[in-house]
Amino acid sequence: MDLDNQTTIKQLVDAHGMENLVVVLGMNGEGVRIAAETVTSGDPSWAGPLAGVSLGLPVYHILEEQVRTKLPADLYAEKVQLMEMVLDVGQIENTLAELRRNQAKRG
Repeated sequence: MDLDNQTTIKQLVDAHGMENLVVVLGMNGEGVRIAAETVTSGDPSWAGPLAGVSLGLPVYHILEEQVRTKLPADLYAEKVQLMEMVLDVGQIENTLAELRRNQAKRG
C-alpha cells in the first residue's frame, strides 16, 4: 500500500474512528495480503505512516460475496464483473480469511 493511501486511511481513522470504517480492496495477489496487513496490524515494511500502527480495521475484497452481493447489479456489471473473470477469487478469499482468523486470535 503506497504512502499516500496510508496517509488517507490514517486521516479517515482520526476523523471518523476505527469503529466506523471498513476497508474494501480491489487488487490481486500479494498486494491483497500486504494492504490487509497494513490496515490491520500496521505497515509491514515499516516505511509508511501506518508503521507500527495497529488499526485493526475490517478488510474485505470487492469480489468477496458479502461485498459483491451488496452492489447494484448494473454497477457490478459495469465496474467489477471483468475483474472477477481475471482474478483468482478463491486465492483472495483464502488470503483474507486467514488474515481475519489471525486477527481474531490476536484481539
